Amino acid sequence: MFSYVWPVVLVVLANVAYQICAKSVPSAMHPLASLTITYAVSAVATGSLYFLLNRGGNLLREYAHMNWAPVLFGFVLVGLEVGFIYAYKAGWPVSTLSIVQSAFLAAALVIVGFLLYKEAITWNKVAGILICLVGLWVLNR
Repeated sequence: MFSYVWPVVLVVLANVAYQICAKSVPSAMHPLASLTITYAVSAVATGSLYFLLNRGGNLLREYAHMNWAPVLFGFVLVGLEVGFIYAYKAGWPVSTLSIVQSAFLAAALVIVGFLLYKEAITWNKVAGILICLVGLWVLNR
């Protein structure tokens, strides 16, 4: 059970810190300049964690197993981070932005799950999307 729950707890806690950091990027600082620092710290942190958690690990051997996903993931992360920073600079409240994007993301992922991974679109999922849309309507009134 712990191995099932701890990643979700980590994602939630990291996402809270992420939103605080994205909203706190100095208004005078260009978002892309900010992200150069973010990614430098991330590279050091992930490299350190890799070697700490994989004693005797070999990054070059790991890189030999690479496909397109890590490269595209890098570009996707830049889009995600820049989008959040610019949204906060445009005045989105921290209490609303994540809810709005999560509702639309949930709906989009139901479609992605169906198209790419052959996941069923159930009445529960459709009802969940409708509830999200109603929630967005209530939130924005």
